[in-house]
Parts: sequence; C-alpha cells; structure tokens
Amino acid sequence: MRYLGTCDGNMQNGSLRADVNVSVCRPGDYERYQASQDFDHLGTRCEIKNMNSMRFIQHAIDVEAKRQIAILEDGGSIDQETRLYDPDKGETRSMRCKEEAHDYRYFPCPDLLPLEIEQSWIDDIKASLPELPDAKKTRFIADYGMTEYDAGVLTADVDDAAYFEEVAKGSDGKLAANWVINELFGRLKKDELQITDSPVSAAQLGGIVDLISKGDISGKIAKDLFDIVWTDGGNPADIVEARGMKQVTDTGAIEAAVDQVIADNPDQVEKAKLNPKLAGWFVGQVMKATGGKANPKAVNDIIAAKLGL
Repeated sequence: MRYLGTCDGNMQNGSLRADVNVSVCRPGDYERYQASQDFDHLGTRCEIKNMNSMRFIQHAIDVEAKRQIAILEDGGSIDQETRLYDPDKGETRSMRCKEEAHDYRYFPCPDLLPLEIEQSWIDDIKASLPELPDAKKTRFIADYGMTEYDAGVLTADVDDAAYFEEVAKGSDGKLAANWVINELFGRLKKDELQITDSPVSAAQLGGIVDLISKGDISGKIAKDLFDIVWTDGGNPADIVEARGMKQVTDTGAIEAAVDQVIADNPDQVEKAKLNPKLAGWFVGQVMKATGGKANPKAVNDIIAAKLGL
C-alpha cells in the first residue's frame, strides 16, 4: 500500500500552523487514477489539524498512514473525519466527523436554526435608510445641473453634501457647487480644517452666491467678500452695503469710464481695431478705474460697441 499526504498552512506571529490531509491506496491505484485524472477514488481522507512544525507534520503523516493501512488490512473502512496528532503518544485521535463525504472542507453547523426573514421587515429597513450616495449623486446632477464629477465630489461625504444643499437653497446650483468645491474646499484644505469647522457657514456662503447671481457683486468682489467673511464673519449683504462693494451696473457710469480710457489711449485704440483681442486691455483699465466694481459684461459690451469690434 501507498499513502498520500498534503498540507496547507499559514504564518501568524512567527509560528507555523498546518493542516494535513492523509489518504492511502493500494499499489498501482495511484498511477491508474492519475492517468484518468480521477483522484476522488484514491482513498478516504482524514484531516489532521494544527501541526506546528515540519517534524510533527512528517510524524503525523507517518502515524496516520499506518493507522489507515492497518484498518484496511483488517477489512475495515476509513471514516472521513478530522483528527488531532498527539506527539507525546505518537498517535492521532478523532476530533470530529465530517457531515458528508462531499462536505470535507465545508459542512453546515448543526446548532444553527433556519433564519426566516419577512419581506415587511426588509421593506421597513429600506424605508428608514437615509438617501444613499449614488442616489444623491444622481439627484444633484438632475436638480442642480452640475457635472457628474462635481456631484461625485459633493456626495463623497455626508457633511459636504449637507453643506452644499444649504448653500444652494434658492440659488444657482452650478454656481453654488463651484464655490463650495473651489473656494471653500480650497481654503479648508489650506487651513487644515474640516467642513464642520468652517468659519464661513453655509448660510453665509449662500448669501455670497445670491449676491453674485443677482449681479450685486462680481466674481472678483465675491472673492474679496469671501475673505472678509472668513476672517471677520458677518452678513455678506450687510458687508457689501457698508463697505461700498456693490457692483456698478449703471451703464452711464460705465460708459463714462470707457470713454475716458479710450480718450487717454488713442494708440491702443488703433491697435485694438487691428487686433480685436487687445480689447481685453481696455476692460482691465476700466475695471481698474472703477475699483473692480463695474459689471464685467457691461464693460465688454460697451467697449466692443465703442471700438466697433
């Protein structure tokens, strides 16, 4: 007779723990079944648990193989089971039997009762769940018209999403997303703060976004206003009023500033007529003359009309 031994193990805390499967077969059986790749008939396996050295692995294989050979030579049969090796007595002893032969690796625990789950319980749990990230992301894209990327950034954290929705109440959703992601998140990262510790509340940032949307302040003024609120706090609308930061939308005043810049720079006028891209220079001069308060769109429109571009 011959015997077959296999083992698998892992290292934990520097110590070996190996399990060994041992079966025996008569001379010639191994070669015959190897040719047909039918190894299931080579003999009933027994598993020996928890060997902690290569020496004990070899001893356990030898002892178990001799035990199985003796049983078969006496006309008996091998029970598929898990066994333990006793190095002091030089023997293996039964630990537990397998439920079925095909359950050699996995077998059901006989102590567990069937678990019955009612659909109503599942439905109640589902109804009580908060809005999940994927659903929130889809809603942000649909409701606020933002990109998939922006929606992904804003829904990655529940506090970020809640802050954004407070900012976006009644405001331009895309503009609100831009300010939360770029201005707020950028400043929080720079100052190593979490959104829950932000000096600018969602209501305050929402107020800044509202002022931009209404045309009361430009994007440049809004950034200056954001810095003030970040440092000193306060109501954005009140700060704009008190500090005279409101955007100039009076086309008459803007036109006067444009006329003055054109009159002071005749050479630039001729260059701009030949190269319309130079009109940007005039925009910068008018914005400088108005302290950055002129409505940029109105400035561009008036300059284009004055220069015939």
